Amino acid sequence: MVNNAVIDTQPSAPPEVSGPFEHFPAAVFRKVVEVNLVGTFWVTQQVDARMKAAGKKGSIINVGSIYGVVSPVQDIYSYKKEDTSVPFIKPVAYSAAKSGIYNFTRYCATYWGRDGIQVNTLKISGVARPDQDPRFQKNYTARMLIGRMANEDEYNGTIVFLLSDASVYMTGANVVVDGGWTAW
Repeated sequence: MVNNAVIDTQPSAPPEVSGPFEHFPAAVFRKVVEVNLVGTFWVTQQVDARMKAAGKKGSIINVGSIYGVVSPVQDIYSYKKEDTSVPFIKPVAYSAAKSGIYNFTRYCATYWGRDGIQVNTLKISGVARPDQDPRFQKNYTARMLIGRMANEDEYNGTIVFLLSDASVYMTGANVVVDGGWTAW
């Protein structure tokens, strides 16, 4: 099972949900944590129950983010202030939820390891999309050691590996596929 539910605040978000930490709405924080972390918990719990009931071994991949390992580089979003005079601040909620994914994964790995259920985190970086502001892509890409954002299909090989027997001895791992972002 690949657990990839996500909600995040994009640079196009209005200032009331992307402003300074001191004014970030608790309701938005709860919503992001509810989808990203609680959603991962719920789906993982359901899949495990079905695996155990069927007497099956299996693999669960919880998709994380580089922002679950390192804090956002706020300068990437500085172009927004030029447009609107209101800065975009990458909110805390996404980072908090995604950092929780990794420890949740390790917990599940220790809990189910002897049952033959592998649980790993795939930690990824940004994916280029045609609707992204070119200034955002330029700023983000400047941090990438390989000089570009990921294409949508570039995580597939790692996912296939983690779901296959080739990774049967892996559990509780944090597999980082981020174009070198976290090497800084």
